[in-house]
Amino acid sequence: MGAVVLLRGYLGSKRAAKKSARQSLLDREPPPRLIAWIERHVPRRAGLAATLLLLAGSTWLGIVSGGHYDDFAAGLSDTRNALANSLGFRITTVAINGRKQLSQDEVLAIGGVTGRSSLLFLDAAAVRDRLKANPWIADATVIKYYPGALEINIVERSAFALWQENGKLSVIADDGAVLEPYVSRSFLSLPLVVGKGAATRARDFLALLARYPQVNAVTRAAVFVGERRWNLRTRDGLDIRLPENDVGNALATLTKLDQDDHLFSRDIVAIDMRLSDRLTVQLSDEAAKAREDQLKKAAKKKPGDAA
Repeated sequence: MGAVVLLRGYLGSKRAAKKSARQSLLDREPPPRLIAWIERHVPRRAGLAATLLLLAGSTWLGIVSGGHYDDFAAGLSDTRNALANSLGFRITTVAINGRKQLSQDEVLAIGGVTGRSSLLFLDAAAVRDRLKANPWIADATVIKYYPGALEINIVERSAFALWQENGKLSVIADDGAVLEPYVSRSFLSLPLVVGKGAATRARDFLALLARYPQVNAVTRAAVFVGERRWNLRTRDGLDIRLPENDVGNALATLTKLDQDDHLFSRDIVAIDMRLSDRLTVQLSDEAAKAREDQLKKAAKKKPGDAA
């Protein structure tokens, strides 16, 4: 027991000695050479600069980790734009050329140009990229004229057809790009194509159909079936099943049949042209019943009866 007490006393005295030595080092003045070296090599305001840098870093870390970067960037952009506007770089004149479907306000909104934007800090390349990302705009150029004029030239895509898939109707360009996910009255006269893949195949098929105006005039919709072939649905509800190949020949046959026999005016509901060696016509229920009755009457007639 006495040995343990002596050991504890010895260790305690060692710790006290080390602490006293450290305190003695802290209380000593730095050597003159060290002071002279610091004065020569360390700027006088380095401590202040380091403190400010530390504070700035902490602030930036708080902004990023707190999810406030977008708000901070927007506030910084507004501040510098306000400063530039006060110096005479406010956008006072805007000329937009080439627009047809889009309004001036829509073009500016798409490009990200607002009433707070200054010409000095406006990134013309970024505005152009935002404009070209819009499906209505095929190409765009943005020109800045200092101190306050902006010119935007756009090339708009044209509305080519209406495309329906899974009950959803869209306006498309001739390359199949969806221009609007809805339909306004101004587009209701456009040709209608239906089905998966129809948007990208419509241009070639509708160009072929236009070469046969007699068929084209009665067509209400072109339906792409199985991403392989087309059906036509006429305004009177007639379903025309076209072959996968040699579609032009099938359309020419339809034209001749209508010219010779008024095919599209007859009481039929479907025409099947998928087989190259035959054409099958399906009568309406009323026409089929009338034909059946006619055949029954013809069968009841005896030889020698008056016609």
